[in-house]
Amino acid sequence: MKVLVIGGGAREHALCRSLSLDPDVTSLHCAPGNAGIADVAELHRVDALDGAAVAGLAEELGADLVVVGPEAPLVAGVADAVRARGIDCFGPGKEAAQLEGSKAFAKDVMAAAGVPTARSYVCATAQEIDTALDAFGAPYVVKDDGLAAGKGVVVTQDVDTARAHALACVAATGGRVVIEEYLDGPEVSLFALTDGHTVVPLQPAQDFKRALDGDQGPNTGGMGAYSPLPWADPKLVDEVERTVLQPTVDELRRRGTPFAGLLYAGLAITSRGVRVIEFNARFGDPETQVVLARLRTPLAGLLRAAATGQLAAYPALRWSDDAAVTVVIASYNYPDTPRTGDPIAGLDAVGPDAYVLHAGTRREDDGQVVSAGGRVLSVTATGPDLAAARRRAYRGISAIRLDGAHHRTDIALAAAGE
Repeated sequence: MKVLVIGGGAREHALCRSLSLDPDVTSLHCAPGNAGIADVAELHRVDALDGAAVAGLAEELGADLVVVGPEAPLVAGVADAVRARGIDCFGPGKEAAQLEGSKAFAKDVMAAAGVPTARSYVCATAQEIDTALDAFGAPYVVKDDGLAAGKGVVVTQDVDTARAHALACVAATGGRVVIEEYLDGPEVSLFALTDGHTVVPLQPAQDFKRALDGDQGPNTGGMGAYSPLPWADPKLVDEVERTVLQPTVDELRRRGTPFAGLLYAGLAITSRGVRVIEFNARFGDPETQVVLARLRTPLAGLLRAAATGQLAAYPALRWSDDAAVTVVIASYNYPDTPRTGDPIAGLDAVGPDAYVLHAGTRREDDGQVVSAGGRVLSVTATGPDLAAARRRAYRGISAIRLDGAHHRTDIALAAAGE
């Protein structure tokens, strides 16, 4: 099978790494990729938001399967363009991808499907914003209605901060902002593969959004993750499949916009039960790094089954009993405007108990790998338990040198009982 992966972050590196280990994959390509992905796949230049260009590249390569990694190309309709050329594509079409592209659309789908989520207001004016903030009180949760690379949410005790963010969201898009009640309890990320009918959940993970230890500092795209969740109810996945995932997939099919690809449910385990925080239409970063580290079922056939309506007949997934931990190394000043172009040393010194997945990197003409984004690397390790996986991941972190970089030191700390 010839596979083309679209994207260039750590999520795509994790996908490419797993695909490169799949004996059914005879040729692996990635566009645009990054310095690390180049070690396992042939890289190509492409505008990932240009559906015709992506479809043309897939056709030129003779790809049997295209895997669209990031959210922006999905919302732009890239998967539709690929399928229009008769090429199998893993990823929802433009209309179904609005489940991530618009928070208001997602709320409407959840309401119709009876999916438990936070009460919310969709606001377009300053008066509506003030009414919503007053109705819920602190802590205030304000969400940009559109795509924001995982950083469009503000949770704050300060009403002025909440109001300013809400007004900025409306002004930036000329559209809407979602204000909702705060959900207490721990958060869980659950991925599910779906072909528009059948839903196949993966193993749950937990990520860490705040930049600093102790969940302090500004919100980020994610600073680390771990799986499994020893504290979670063993029935959690079955419950979420029954009350969240399957009803959502059924509702989208009922609307004539079937969702085929990866449905990501961000969940809060509240005192009143499971509630959906948000949906994404693709694998999440950094949770993908730990979930795929534990998946033993070959990835290519699984993704193609989702893309071609064959999940119902697919064998049950196989998982490693090991735990996995990933820790993100971020550039100086991230999540504000990050400094880029700094040389990265020590990549070859990581291991043998851990491995590096590249996110924001590029290789210079002289061969030097340098930073090229906010989140630069994910160091991932597995072990017989979370404590062992943590030790291995942080031992790998200690080998890497990047001027001004920062990382959290408490990823999976509480869950490991340390």
